[in-house]
Amino acid sequence: DVQLQASGGGLVQVGGSLRLSCAASGFSLDEDVAIGWIRLAPGKEREDIVCIVPSDGDTYYRESVKGRFIVSSDNAKNMVYLQMNSVKPEDTGVYYCALDRWGRCIHLDIWGEGTQVTVSS
Repeated sequence: DVQLQASGGGLVQVGGSLRLSCAASGFSLDEDVAIGWIRLAPGKEREDIVCIVPSDGDTYYRESVKGRFIVSSDNAKNMVYLQMNSVKPEDTGVYYCALDRWGRCIHLDIWGEGTQVTVSS
């Protein structure tokens, strides 16, 4: 079965850093897939904030996180990471990693459990 599990969330102060991890199973990151990080916050629309195609290293970033967040993968471990730097209060939310089975960062339709990130000011 395809499974994704996000972890690493917590409470962080404005300007601080946090690294989220996404453990993938049931498929290989060497396949033609894409993994995205999605943020959900109360009162806000869903935000697809970053995406990576692990097989070729292509990455895509939402404008609001460019220069602050870095997505990476360790294909041998089937892990994807989101390094969050210079966090802001608006980065607060539940972060989910999600799978696009076609590798195009468009159909992120298989989600795992999320992890809460709270940025305190």
